[in-house]
Amino acid sequence: WRANPARMTYLFIAPVLLLLALFTPPSSPFLLPPLASPSSVRSGLPSRSGVLQNDGGFVLRSKEATHDVKSGFEGDVDPEELAVQARLAEHQKEAARLDFPTAVRSLVQYQHGFAVLSTNSKSSPGFPSGSVVGFAPDPQGRPVFIFSGMSSHTQDVLVDPRVSLTVASKDFKGAADGRVNLVGTMERVRDEKELEECKELYLQKHPGAFWVNFGDFNWFRMSVSDVRFVGGFARAGSVSASAYSSASPDPIAGFGGAIARHMNEDHMESTVAMVKHYVGVDVESANIGAVDSLGMDVVVARTPKGADQPQQFKIRLPFTRPVTERGDVKNVIVEMTRASAPPPAA
Repeated sequence: WRANPARMTYLFIAPVLLLLALFTPPSSPFLLPPLASPSSVRSGLPSRSGVLQNDGGFVLRSKEATHDVKSGFEGDVDPEELAVQARLAEHQKEAARLDFPTAVRSLVQYQHGFAVLSTNSKSSPGFPSGSVVGFAPDPQGRPVFIFSGMSSHTQDVLVDPRVSLTVASKDFKGAADGRVNLVGTMERVRDEKELEECKELYLQKHPGAFWVNFGDFNWFRMSVSDVRFVGGFARAGSVSASAYSSASPDPIAGFGGAIARHMNEDHMESTVAMVKHYVGVDVESANIGAVDSLGMDVVVARTPKGADQPQQFKIRLPFTRPVTERGDVKNVIVEMTRASAPPPAA
């Protein structure tokens, strides 16, 4: 730092800018240009007007606040490091990912079944109230709840049914992980057939929920009217209610965590080799965070040239072909591992 503080500042800020580029859809108004030279590090992002409507049923709100990132860089940066960052940004821009409606439905479906319900407070008019509640999604993605009549959130929704539910991904650890906010209205379920369906759904997600048979507990269901999704750094947008309800959860994401744990515990060197072969970047470690039908989210660590500490960030490692069954996931990973293996020594 003392020898060249400007150079070191750039080396630490550049990966932040890179993350913004990596997780933005190619058509997004938030997309940063690839890092190709020091001049591409801007002092801020230009504002844009309007919204972008995508065929997948989601909009990117371009009037929302953007990041004001100042590099403070003055001086030369190793051209090899710039080339690595540009190559990585270009690969990630085209990497296959789940579309927003599928990603949201998958997150809600495979999450552990607890989320934050926000209501308009009955006891403190004009203020919001938040409660951690259990839920289970029905086939249309509508959250189903069972509430005690004594709970404050039950009293809130009986007065004002407008609510929102904030659901974080099952392994949520920070800003790079997915979360979704469902907005809608709460209604009490009274039909006998629907009550049995709600009970069955809830017990599938919460098999130990003995209180489903208590007489002072009532069933509620949330009708979703708006969906706001954050999939990580600079990957955010809104999904229409119709796109959300008509989407299906990804067939692989539900058991992707078990695959990730196995690879991380027994075959990390294979993941490191795959990142080098398919992404074109040398990394020191590679931990798979999620697996779906199109590929894997991988947290990698690498030390930029000229720096003395490794930096962690998430990248997308697509499969060479889409998969729909558990056995085929193993097959495609084995194929990619073999393709990534170094040639035998002469």
